[in-house]
Parts: sequence; C-alpha cells; structure tokens
Amino acid sequence: MKKSFLQSLGPGLLFAGAAIGVSHLVQSTRAGAEFGFGLIWALILVHIFKYPFFQFGPRYAAATRETLLDGYRKLGKGVLITYYILNFATMFTIQAAVTMVTAGLASQLFGFTNDLVLWSTLLMFISVLFLVIGKYKLLDNLMKYIIVILTISTIIAVSVALFSTKEAFDVTQIIPSGTVELTFLIAFLGWMPAPLDVSIWHSIWSVEKDKTTVIKTKRKDAIFDFNVGYISTLCLGICFLLLGALVMYNSGETFSNKGGIFASQLMTLYTKNLGKYSYIFIAIAAFTTMFSTTITTMDASPRAMNRTTKLLFNKELKYGYWFWILFLFSGTFLILKYFMDNMGLLVKVATILSFLTAPFYAILNFKLITGKHTPKEHQPGIYLRILSVLGILFLIGFSVWFLMSL
Repeated sequence: MKKSFLQSLGPGLLFAGAAIGVSHLVQSTRAGAEFGFGLIWALILVHIFKYPFFQFGPRYAAATRETLLDGYRKLGKGVLITYYILNFATMFTIQAAVTMVTAGLASQLFGFTNDLVLWSTLLMFISVLFLVIGKYKLLDNLMKYIIVILTISTIIAVSVALFSTKEAFDVTQIIPSGTVELTFLIAFLGWMPAPLDVSIWHSIWSVEKDKTTVIKTKRKDAIFDFNVGYISTLCLGICFLLLGALVMYNSGETFSNKGGIFASQLMTLYTKNLGKYSYIFIAIAAFTTMFSTTITTMDASPRAMNRTTKLLFNKELKYGYWFWILFLFSGTFLILKYFMDNMGLLVKVATILSFLTAPFYAILNFKLITGKHTPKEHQPGIYLRILSVLGILFLIGFSVWFLMSL
C-alpha cells in the first residue's frame, strides 16, 4: 500500500515545480510589495476557479491513457492547430523568462560571473543534461526533493519575516483600478498558479509516468497526486505574497524588470529586513523555486510540441523530443542574447496572453471531460461541473473587463 502511494506521486509535483516559478517568486512577491496583503483574495479566487481545468488533465489521462492533446485532436484539427500556434508563440518567451530569473538568482548565490546569458546557457545545459541522462524518471524523482527543500526553506523564511516585523498587519483587500494596476492584476492572475495550458503538460507527464511503471495510475490516485501539488502551489503563493508584504511593502523600492537587478534587489531587501542569517534560506527558496520551473518547462514544451506535431501530421519523428529541446534551447538563447533589455515587456505580453487564452483552454478541457470521449464513470460530478461553469464565467469576465479597460 505504501509503495503504491509513493509510486502514485509524481506528475502533481512536476506540475507544482512548473507552476511555482515566476508567478510566485516575481509576481506574488510584487503583489505583496505593491499591495501589501490586499491581493490575497485574487490569489485564492484564481486557484479556486482554475482548479477544475487543471484537474481535468490528470483525470482525462487516468481515464483514457491519453494526453489532453489526443483529446483536442478528437474535438477537431482546428483546435490542435490553434494550440500549436499559441504554444509556439509563447514557449520561447516563457523559457527565457524563467531561465533569466533563475540566472539572476544563481549569479547572486554562486557569484563567479554576472553574465546572465552565460548563466542562462549553463542552467539550460544542466537541465538538458538531467533530461538526457535520466529522462522522465530522474525528473520525477528529482522534483520530490526540490519541492521538499523549497517548501521547508520558504516556510522558514516566512516565519522569520513574521517574527521580525514590528508593523501592524493591515489585511484590507484591494481591487486595483487604473490601467497600470489592472494590467498587473491580469498578469498576476495569468500565471497564477500557472497558465492553463500547463494542464496539457500534466496529462503528458501522467501518461509518461504510466510508461515507466508497471502499475497503471488509478483516477483516485492521480487526483490525489494533483491535489498535493495544487495545494502546494496555493500555500507557497501565499507565502511569497506574505514575504513581499512583510519585507517590501512601503519600502519605497522600485523593482527592475531585469532579472539580475531584480534578484539583487530581492536578496538585498530580504537580508536588510530579516538579517544576514536569513540569506541562505531566502536564497535556497528562491533558487530552487526558479530552477524547478526551468527544468520542467525545458521538458514539457518539447514533449507537447512533439506530440502535437505527430497528431497533426500523422508522423512521428524518431528524435522529435530532442529536436524540440534543441529548438527551444536555441530560440531561448537568441531571445536572451538579443532581447534581454525587452524581457520585461516580453514577460508582460506572455502573462497577459496566458490569461486571455485561459477561457479557450478552460472550455476545451470542460468539453472534453464531460463529452463522449471520456467514459461516464470518469466524468466529474455535479459540484465540479458547477465550479467549472463558474470558472469559465470568471475567466471570460476578467478578460472582458481587462480589454474594456485598455
């Protein structure tokens, strides 16, 4: 029994590793720094309303032994083509964004060079090396340790901040107004806890896990594994928002869009307010946060593009996964090399695009899991269906509100 429980864990933690990145370290910290405790409502609400659509990834995989991409193909070739274009348009920017922030933290933590392009290239190379040597199995096992280290170090950092602060807590919730604040809110919600297309990655990892184990994952185990990962993203999202609020709110600091400068500001503010002894906990929490995202996105986007290519053209490239990894590596390197100064704008565009396309993925996942392509016994119950409809209305409503405010 214990063995099967441990074996069932994996894709949910990979989901957490992919999710807990820029959205948490950068966006949640900034939310706390700029609004104090005022955006906790947004963080909790987006987790509730996005929950069904992320859960449908492992649910569909456990029910059909297929990825969501296979399901999208059954809904129509046009659906898959749309996904292919959207993913191709954002995959390099997303990889560049997470790698750049990781590189900034690495330069602060290890310090032998401040060249972020060099650090980014090295980190991507290490990530690819992990994937070449150990493939899915090593990634699965590695992520369990990374999430544990990340959780412990983050909780310690938050505890230190709570005990160190002398300010009275103001938990008044804030609804942002004005284009700048609203743009930040949409970007915050767009990648919190992750873009909805990460549900596709989760279904791919679920299918891949079944290939590496003798025991086929049951729906109950798959959903439990997902819930462990999802609750982790919520708890750590709140932790980073609290850190931002406790340490940076009303500090008068203007945060840079450049990865290296932001990382330096982050470390300086934390150690100045919490003491030099807290540096190691903050540094480990921040670096493991971003490195987990760097390695999981380096694995997931190529898997998704390889599978989509096969489904669209009915032909599987022998080394398709490795081709897409090399392609992603090269494209990300070029962005970091020549568009480093515009990364802030590129990240903002990517996060807003993630939110505006969220209703598309939400409707697709809901239609697939409640339709004829999913066995009846694996379809969600009435409460999850109601939450799904409310979630779709929430995502559409926020998107329309944002577009009307421009």
